[in-house]
Amino acid sequence: MGLSAEQLAAAMAALCTIEPAFAAAVAEAGHPAPRLSDRGFATLLRTIVGQQVSVASAAAVWRKLDDVVGGAADPANIAGASDETLRSAGLSRQKLGYARSLADEVTSGRLDLENLPEDDEEAIAALVRVKGIGRWSAEIYLLFAEGRTDIWPAGDLAVQIAVGRILGHDARPSEKLTREVAEAWRPHRGAAAIFAWHHYQADMKVI
Repeated sequence: MGLSAEQLAAAMAALCTIEPAFAAAVAEAGHPAPRLSDRGFATLLRTIVGQQVSVASAAAVWRKLDDVVGGAADPANIAGASDETLRSAGLSRQKLGYARSLADEVTSGRLDLENLPEDDEEAIAALVRVKGIGRWSAEIYLLFAEGRTDIWPAGDLAVQIAVGRILGHDARPSEKLTREVAEAWRPHRGAAAIFAWHHYQADMKVI
């Protein structure tokens, strides 16, 4: 699971001390809620299913996939299903390949989601070996499903926009600058990311 409410609150308190701009932003937007996902195959497969489609469409495909394979959370069921069966659930040819890649990595033991490397970069490297799982998806998994405290998805557009607004930049900072300014926030960058999304969404509601 991801960062608990208590862990998130403690990390936000530390961030507000390190960077006063966070304190002002929290006063304006309020505290973020935890973002929690289950550890394991199903969460990563849902990430693949949800790529480039709406939340509602992804949920519909997942329900059908779960039905036609007899339990989509079991990688063996995905590995053992025919292409026709997977396509009947609504998976595109590309996503079908991604789903098989993930199932193969897990069932073969090459990817052990219960024992990913403790080093964050090594864990990201292990995850991105799966076709269809890029750095962003790996970072989100490690933050939301494993609760790793210092994950920093600097390539996320909403994170960049929110960081720029929080720090008072005139323009959206680049990925490089977003990564650089966050160095001072270690080891609480995971909470900073969760707050950045919260702040971005709060701004969108105002607009």
